[in-house]
Amino acid sequence: MKIIYDPRFADSGYADDNAALPGRMEAAMSGLLGGGWQVLAPRAATEAELLCAHDAAHVAAVRAKPALFAMASLAAGGALHAARLAASGESAFACVRPPGHHASRGSGWGYCSFNNLALALLVLRAEGAVSAPFVLDIDQHTGDGTRSLLASWEGARTFNPFAEGRREYLGLVEAELEGIGGADILAVSAGFDAYRLDVGRKLKTGDFETIGGLAKRASLRLCGGRRFAVLEGGYYLEDLGANVLAFCRGFA
Repeated sequence: MKIIYDPRFADSGYADDNAALPGRMEAAMSGLLGGGWQVLAPRAATEAELLCAHDAAHVAAVRAKPALFAMASLAAGGALHAARLAASGESAFACVRPPGHHASRGSGWGYCSFNNLALALLVLRAEGAVSAPFVLDIDQHTGDGTRSLLASWEGARTFNPFAEGRREYLGLVEAELEGIGGADILAVSAGFDAYRLDVGRKLKTGDFETIGGLAKRASLRLCGGRRFAVLEGGYYLEDLGANVLAFCRGFA
């Protein structure tokens, strides 16, 4: 598995929100650097790639904030890099910020500017690389932007599991992944804020490894292992690195 990351993601000056917390990306990467995985630096998404998911007015609005645009376009490019690796048969995890799953065609909220994961899938579709993606969103919050952007794509499916307890939650994820009838790539919006000490107050560190493993198994059954994941939320920095590492161990 490849890790997509750029040291510029550690710069917290692009915004003033929870996703831009100082030390957040260093925490997320803390376990991955010793995991034996190759770390690859992405390039920023191009204007044409951004327009696969967003309208010109929204891209212009983000561009009017240069620091935010630089970081958000790099995050989108990171997700696309991971997706292209997945399409070629190599699993990948894009450790990027800002997150993206609340960004729709003409707007963004919840710390999101460009929809990194959906944009990556839409670019792959435009290139003829995928036609039936499955998106598992394990962030504590609904990926409303992803749902909106993929709603008109007949072959695309998204799933946000919601449950009060961890056992029910894991059961929902397992049942959904085992019930998928067909997909040619599997993508995970990997939020870690459902953690028991984060806003979701639910999952344990080991549960993220279980989810990563379930996603890997589904991808091997469905599409020859073509899979990638993109960092979304996760704000309890003390354990964020352990949770990210747990997911990646299962996913790899």
